[in-house]
Amino acid sequence: MLIIRSRNDVPVRLTEERWQHIEHRHPEMANQREQVLETVAEPEWIQQGDFGELLAIRAYSDTPFGDKFLVVIYRETTLQDGFILTAYFTRRPSTTRKTLWKR
Repeated sequence: MLIIRSRNDVPVRLTEERWQHIEHRHPEMANQREQVLETVAEPEWIQQGDFGELLAIRAYSDTPFGDKFLVVIYRETTLQDGFILTAYFTRRPSTTRKTLWKR
């Protein structure tokens, strides 16, 4: 299990089970674990999810598809605990979600 601190300084866990889920559902994410952790720790912006989760977003130019945005969906359950749900690349982030923070 890996732990990184979010923008809100909450420890966020990436368990091996969640990493296997991410790689299984999004094979393009193989070898992108460091970028996933970096996106939670140093996002370019954070959007609000539909059910209390947060979406950390960061642009990368070195993805398997070229220039893309990495979206990492995670939840902060308390000030001392959080966990990553999933992660994926996208051409552009949602324009309809509420932005909670932007660099």
